[in-house]
Order: sequence, then structure tokens, then C-alpha cells
Amino acid sequence: MTMQLEVVGGVAIDVSETVFNRPYSEALVHQIVTAYRNAGRAGTKKQKSRSDMSGTTKKFKKQKGGGARHGDYRAPIFVGGGVTFAARPRSFAQKVNRKMYRGAMQAILSELIRQDRVKVIASLDVDQPKTKTFVAKMAELGVVRATFVASEVSESAYLAARNIPHVHVVDVHGLNPANLVRTDHLVLTVDAVKKIEEWLS
Repeated sequence: MTMQLEVVGGVAIDVSETVFNRPYSEALVHQIVTAYRNAGRAGTKKQKSRSDMSGTTKKFKKQKGGGARHGDYRAPIFVGGGVTFAARPRSFAQKVNRKMYRGAMQAILSELIRQDRVKVIASLDVDQPKTKTFVAKMAELGVVRATFVASEVSESAYLAARNIPHVHVVDVHGLNPANLVRTDHLVLTVDAVKKIEEWLS
């Protein structure tokens, strides 16, 4: 089954309903976005427990008759002692299979289309790497916070857009669920639409 996507200033193109008209699943999208963001966490935090602290382990007072019982000064109760539940380096990565990831991407793209937040253009050609030129192009499309996706991003387009707040220019491989859910508008080139369709089919 196919559906049509309007192209700004051009002829509408046929695309797969499987990719661009999938029902939205909030639970699936939430899981995939969370997993994607967690995969980017360093997980390098490390604290010292009492066993990692340097210093003597000698018992500094007798067991009885002196109030509270203590073993050594490395205990967490003392200033300069170890941390009670010390953080250790760990991975935050979550297992996500390919079918779930593709399904979530299809659901996000489909929902953006239903909300009229996707614009398809013929190309993303920018003659000169000037911010003013790119801002004018955005004004024509009526977008402010947007992600521009092309099959291949030219250096001129990247340089022209890099100083504009809340604007990202990426190729199809740079598309990710976290970026999609927080963008106001998604601007795709015709070639990018075809490449996304091949990728997510």
C-alpha cells in the first residue's frame, strides 16, 4: 500500500504506508528514546567506599566503655571516610532489537506527518555557506526549530546552518529517535525520503 507526500513547490511522491502511516505507540517510542539516550551516557562515575580509602585499619578506641563502637576512621560516618554506597563505573546500555527500533522510527515519522510537521523539499542545495541564506530558506518553509535531513549533506548547507539555534542538518544515517521527538518540524529532501523508506521497510 502506498500514500502520497506533498513536495513543496513540486509533484507529490508515493511512499509506503508501512513506513509513513504506522499507528503511534507511546510505550514503544518511550522505550526506544530512553534506550537511545542511555546508550550515550558515559557511566564513568566512581567513588571510594571504605575499602578503597587509604589509611590505617587500626581500631582507634576500645570496643566498650567509650560510647559508640567504631573500628577505624575510614568508616562513612567520619569526615574523610568512604562513601556508604559508592558509585561504580557501569554501562547504562539497554538491549533493543532492530525490529523494535525500526518500528519506533516508523511510528514517530508517521505521527509527525499526521500532525503536519513534515515538509518535503526537492533538495537542500545551498550555494554559499551563509547563515542568512539558510534563514531565508527556513522563512520560505515557515519553520523555526527544525531538523533538515538529506541523503548527503553538503558542506555549504552544514556550515550555513550550524550557528542557528535549534536547527540540525543531518544525513539519513544521523537521524535518531531522540532528535525526532524533540524537533518542531522535520524537513526531508525527496532523496532522503526514498532512503528512509529503504532503511525502515
